[in-house]
Amino acid sequence: MTAISSQRIKKIISDPPWGATLEIKGWLKSKRDAKDFSFLDVGDGSCIQGLQVIADSSLVNYQREIKKLTTGCSLRIVGVLQKSPAQGQNAELIAQEISVYGWADPDHYPLQKKKQSFEFLRSIPHLRGRTNSMGAMIRIRSRLSYAIHQFFQERGFHQLHTPIITTSDCEGAGEMFTLTALDLDQLVASPAKKVDYSADFFGQKASLTVSGQLEAETYAQALGNVYTFGPTFRAENSNTSRHLAEFWMVEPEMAFCDLEGDMNLAEEMLQFLIADLVNSCPDDLELFNRFVDKSLMTRLAKIKEAFTRLSYSEAIDHLLASKQAFEYPVSWGIDLQTEHEKYLTDSLFQRPVIVYNYPKNIKPFYMRDNDDGKTVAAMDVLIPGIGEIIGGSQREERLDILQQRMAECGVAEESYQWYLDLRRFGSVPHAGFGLGFERLVLFATGLSNIRDVIPFPRTPGSAAI
Repeated sequence: MTAISSQRIKKIISDPPWGATLEIKGWLKSKRDAKDFSFLDVGDGSCIQGLQVIADSSLVNYQREIKKLTTGCSLRIVGVLQKSPAQGQNAELIAQEISVYGWADPDHYPLQKKKQSFEFLRSIPHLRGRTNSMGAMIRIRSRLSYAIHQFFQERGFHQLHTPIITTSDCEGAGEMFTLTALDLDQLVASPAKKVDYSADFFGQKASLTVSGQLEAETYAQALGNVYTFGPTFRAENSNTSRHLAEFWMVEPEMAFCDLEGDMNLAEEMLQFLIADLVNSCPDDLELFNRFVDKSLMTRLAKIKEAFTRLSYSEAIDHLLASKQAFEYPVSWGIDLQTEHEKYLTDSLFQRPVIVYNYPKNIKPFYMRDNDDGKTVAAMDVLIPGIGEIIGGSQREERLDILQQRMAECGVAEESYQWYLDLRRFGSVPHAGFGLGFERLVLFATGLSNIRDVIPFPRTPGSAAI
């Protein structure tokens, strides 16, 4: 037959060229045989919907191949598009030619047309993208990623690729993956108590980054506004539904910006991303609203309203006044726990909340000291169902106070001379934040486990494909 360019099912369904001869390529989702023909439900990953294909017994390979097709087989189909008389679907393809790219062993193929748990799907990460739920999640994740770049590029931000390998610990938590080219077998057998990192590849101890913030600050003070969007790593031995060892962060840094501007940008960004998603992925969102979280669309709609803003001290007062019993006691100076954050967003205000001016003793050295001597110009954005999704601050631009804070936090100046130089040479007020991308996808889908919103989750004891 004459070569025909292949079309994606999403485009065919959204703008059907009735009567045209089309070619599609995809995977068989299900098959139902009638007396003289078969109904094939074929999907190609472009949307939730499959396209129904009518395979008549007159096709030359009907008995030899088409009758033997099972779920998971990959196909090329050429046919004529016509309106479907069946209820619940608009179009169907009357096959003129069907060829099989690859067969799927029906005795071992794990995905059948039935509901499967997310826990089971985690055991087959290489195949779970073929399910409706995981396919929808990836399309949502992809759209959010696109919208993030659109948001910053339209506002004059420059994307910055910060290093994955670093010698700086931005968070000060010490829970970093060490990167080495040394012979580990020799290290284990060595009687020495300490590793000589001067003999290592970089001549000093190096790790996988937990944040690109510090490096981004350098270019913010050269270009004005920059942002990073890349993988970050945390060697935290946590198996909760909220933690990953490898995750993605969006981190803007802005020169000539204070805490107020930082909060404004964070709120504007979240509102932009969710509005774009609702407009671009209605079918995928509806799947999660119907089968995962029936309040999802209502919660997403709340994002367009103004966020509630309150100081950390005001948040503590609200928590102390509440009649809810918390597992973690509340007092001024604590780091807010997820249950505290969710009380503020889900119960008290029922909308996103920005908490600012946290106690300096629970925050990193680089956050700007407030005049009260007790707090720093930090802010967290909390959203319903998730808790913290963004953490940020105005950065300390005053050299003497930054040096004082580094001493208080036990941060060695010799490792951060380049960072101090930013305060020595034309320092300016500046601010930024980090958005946990997987937590954003959790919010956008209503899923409850962070391992279900990243293609290949990395967690303690698990680094398979």
